[in-house]
Amino acid sequence: MGLATDWIARNVSRFRSTDAAAPATKSEGEAAKGPAPRGTAQRLQATLRRGQEVLSPRELRKLMEDLQAAADAGLSDVEGGRHAQLLMDWYAQAELPAHKDFWALIVEQFGPDTEALMAARKRYDTAASDAERGQAEMDLRRALMSPRTRLLQRFAQPQGGMGFLVDLRAELLALPKAEQQRFSALDAELEHLFANWFDVALLELRRLSWDSPASLIEKLIQYEAVHDIRSWADLKNRLDSDRRCYGFFHPRMPTVPLIFVEVALVDKMSDSIAPLLDETAAAADLGRATTAIFYSISNTQTGLRGVSFGDSLIKHVVETLTGEFPRLRHFATLSPIPGLRAWIAKHGDAILEKMDERQRKAFELKAGGMGAEHLLAALDAPQDLKPDAPVRRALLFCAAHYLGRETAKGRPLDPVARFHLGNGARVERLNWAADLSAKGLKQSLGLMVNYLYDLKRLDKHRGLLAQGRIPVSSDIEALCK
Repeated sequence: MGLATDWIARNVSRFRSTDAAAPATKSEGEAAKGPAPRGTAQRLQATLRRGQEVLSPRELRKLMEDLQAAADAGLSDVEGGRHAQLLMDWYAQAELPAHKDFWALIVEQFGPDTEALMAARKRYDTAASDAERGQAEMDLRRALMSPRTRLLQRFAQPQGGMGFLVDLRAELLALPKAEQQRFSALDAELEHLFANWFDVALLELRRLSWDSPASLIEKLIQYEAVHDIRSWADLKNRLDSDRRCYGFFHPRMPTVPLIFVEVALVDKMSDSIAPLLDETAAAADLGRATTAIFYSISNTQTGLRGVSFGDSLIKHVVETLTGEFPRLRHFATLSPIPGLRAWIAKHGDAILEKMDERQRKAFELKAGGMGAEHLLAALDAPQDLKPDAPVRRALLFCAAHYLGRETAKGRPLDPVARFHLGNGARVERLNWAADLSAKGLKQSLGLMVNYLYDLKRLDKHRGLLAQGRIPVSSDIEALCK
């Protein structure tokens, strides 16, 4: 009885109309700012527009009527989808302030029937048998199937409707956090629907090549998030014979990869991004390729935040590559460490104190002081530091701790590490001066990391991570000492 009841108790407030909430008493300071913004229920009953309201009451009532037509349970999905298309056309011509009125109507006027929901919950709580409880659970599910859910499903019917909803959520997520709260019910509903609609079983893995349609290739340039594509020659290099690029596609969004991965086929684990991005380099000999390096993974749709299919992408790509190249034995990444510099600036003093005394004194002598600011100041040109340089040792010590020791709520701190370690990889090797681009120096002081996907130990690594222990290689373990 506890799980369903607890879930309802935690989430029912998110589905209630904000107009139903009792207004809080204003302080004198708040009162001086003027009247509080009106909810949609008040505006729908009004005659005149007030203050900064974008849509007049008459325009808001017309929009409400159109939304009700799209959500009408008496209409077929096809007919409801036709009404949704008309709303999509209106939305495309409207500006952000009008979009907010659109969202507010969906949140405040199309939520579940609160009384029916509470009654269904009460029946579940008081059920005297398994049979009664089973029926009560079905009643709860029906009560939570709000007009809002049906309305959003209708928007997914027309051509382009799925992309419309994904873009709508991306626009909502771009708002300041405080403003997003007003539309949290819409955000939660969309995320829940997307988790089902974009299930990996419904996605198609496609290889992207130089022979792919130009419109699709342009998407790679547009959405590449790790290493910017500088030119067509750069892109052609990434799609050469010794490379592979794969993306996941949804049948309702066939021209946009939801996520894509770029792969280099090489004869050993890569330790620098420059050779992989060198447009003048000759293609590698595929007959000698034993290692697949995932050097860029890019999500393209902000509106799908919270919907995870990256781990499935890597699994599918590994299966595809081993089928094409049976000699491949090793699968690893060459990844940035985007949170490293900021973390060192904040926590470096405490981490450097953990170095052994000899190394600490050598670093202090070379850097002119013992602290994070001295370390960062000494790393303007990391490529010029010799392998035994105290400053180099200090940075590797910090980076190894950051990736291999530091967690928050049992999860790795670095976002890229969370992704790969969550998929069963381990922290394999740190690479010095591996990315000397402005971005690489700014984020991770030129360091990059290999995460190794040992196909026989993925479950073991996930198990360690579930215990709050980050799986690392012996090399990383040694750097932490």
